[in-house]
Amino acid sequence: MTSSFRKRLLDAATAPYRQAGHFAWHFARGKLGRDPVFFSLLADGAFPPRARIVDLGCGQGLLSNWLTAAGRLHAAGDWPPDWPAAPQLEAYRGIELMPNDVNRALPALPPGAVVEQGDIRDAPLGEVNVVVILDSLHYIEPAAQEAVLERARDALAPDGTLIMRVGDAAAGLPFLLCTWADRLITSVRGHRLGTLYCRPAAEWQRTLERLGFNVRPQAMDAGTPFANTLLLARLKA
Repeated sequence: MTSSFRKRLLDAATAPYRQAGHFAWHFARGKLGRDPVFFSLLADGAFPPRARIVDLGCGQGLLSNWLTAAGRLHAAGDWPPDWPAAPQLEAYRGIELMPNDVNRALPALPPGAVVEQGDIRDAPLGEVNVVVILDSLHYIEPAAQEAVLERARDALAPDGTLIMRVGDAAAGLPFLLCTWADRLITSVRGHRLGTLYCRPAAEWQRTLERLGFNVRPQAMDAGTPFANTLLLARLKA
């Protein structure tokens, strides 16, 4: 992947946020440009060819514009030759608790995408083939975490995919940096954090396997001082 392609994808994905305001656009530029998970999800072919997504704790709905921009660049022939084809985003529904983030998302969403204010602990998930939970499950208590994961499994079509990123509570100082950054970024977004309910990445993996997933863990902290782990979980046949 060349730096020029990286810039074109970033520009295309963040342009819609200009109409959502100065903060929304700069936050989108920073998050999509610096967080390694977004490029990695495309390079690793994490999504099915036709993706119907529910995104839990979606924030500004960044993933909807990221995948839309990727699909357009791929259709135009502007795509790294060693990457899998970009997925076609058939449906996107984001669920976000914080009204400030929902308000920043709404003016920027691509056609057909929806972001709703709601609590992931009880919001209906619908029928999808991808559930995304990036850096949000640790905000809710352990019993609720288990219930959300069970509902995610039940919402998925056969061979569906759960894409989940967590901070690894067993990682020592890099994990402490994760929580510090989490509190700082949440404060900048206009929110306040309470208790965080974190676990070691290996424990998260065991939980998903118990729920019927095949899990592929992957370090997702390249270029950062943090201890993030991506768990790509596919329902067992």
